[in-house]
Amino acid sequence: MPKQHSRNSPSASPPPSTRYSGWFLLVVVLFVTCLIVSNIVATKLVTLQGQVVTAAIVIFPISYICGDVLTEVYGYRQARLAIWLGFLCNLIAVLAIWLGQQLPPAPFWDGQAAYERILGNTPRLLLASFLAYLVGEFVNSFVLAKLKVATQGRWLWMRTIGSTIVGQGLDSLIFVTVAFVGTIAASQMISAIVTQWLIKTAYEAIATPLTYIVVNFLKQTEHIDVYDYDTSFNPIAWSEASEQKLD
Repeated sequence: MPKQHSRNSPSASPPPSTRYSGWFLLVVVLFVTCLIVSNIVATKLVTLQGQVVTAAIVIFPISYICGDVLTEVYGYRQARLAIWLGFLCNLIAVLAIWLGQQLPPAPFWDGQAAYERILGNTPRLLLASFLAYLVGEFVNSFVLAKLKVATQGRWLWMRTIGSTIVGQGLDSLIFVTVAFVGTIAASQMISAIVTQWLIKTAYEAIATPLTYIVVNFLKQTEHIDVYDYDTSFNPIAWSEASEQKLD
């Protein structure tokens, strides 16, 4: 990972090449793993405090925490790369599961119905999941990066929780709306959206001390603390060169 500093750092200079550190890769791997696993376990519905939510509630918020760490330490550019990587890996997982479902089962294997029941998501649910993920993650990263510049890097707790309120709110709104509109009552949809939003935000708030520990460790170990002063926030820009073309 290239060593970058804030704009005000006298030692800031463009890196000669792009290299990714082991710590950066570890955070990205954790981010992608949480995303894929959450989409698999989301097939189970659970009841928490009388509200029905998916089992993914126990792990999906971790992907947002990883996204916060990536944006806070390495900047929006690298977070954007991780978001698209997560999307690609999730798409590969979905295609692999679908292909496995289409293959003819062995005559003695009686798990085909269970396989389809647990892993066979409908196109509508997949569309809802993909849209919610992209919008939620990009908005979360954008808000966090902008708040970091506006606050000059202060009040990390406010920035992580604030970006999660916006990002997770949109994630829950888009997923529930696209997945269930027309199939369940509007009151149930609103209840599901608000419940998931509050639980995910509370998850982020509770994890704030851990976020501080990880962020401080990475900044000290990597000698990096990126401020996105001149970054293009176009979600489809892949590099600095593409940013300039798109801008």
